[in-house]
Amino acid sequence: MASETFLDFCFVQSATGSLAANVNRFFELLFKHQRLNWYLDTKEQDGAEIVIAELKGMSRWNSEGEVLEHLERAAPADFWKLLQGYQIQVFPVVMKGCCKHGDS
Repeated sequence: MASETFLDFCFVQSATGSLAANVNRFFELLFKHQRLNWYLDTKEQDGAEIVIAELKGMSRWNSEGEVLEHLERAAPADFWKLLQGYQIQVFPVVMKGCCKHGDS
């Protein structure tokens, strides 16, 4: 069953100019079989490079726990080293069926 999925991540590293490209590679690896689109907002502050990533779309996961299990299993060590925070929301789509005339 498909679920509406919203993921927010915050990544930080010393300013090198490579963080956004690394984050994009992480997402291509981690979410290649999901119908998720992402947007990266990048900035530099006090010698640090910051990427705020917003992902949304449809996935096969039914809960936030399933997303975390996937990340724990598939994310490379650099992902965890750079990750400073996240928020995960998964809303399973409830399919409403048709009922026959006379059914309530």
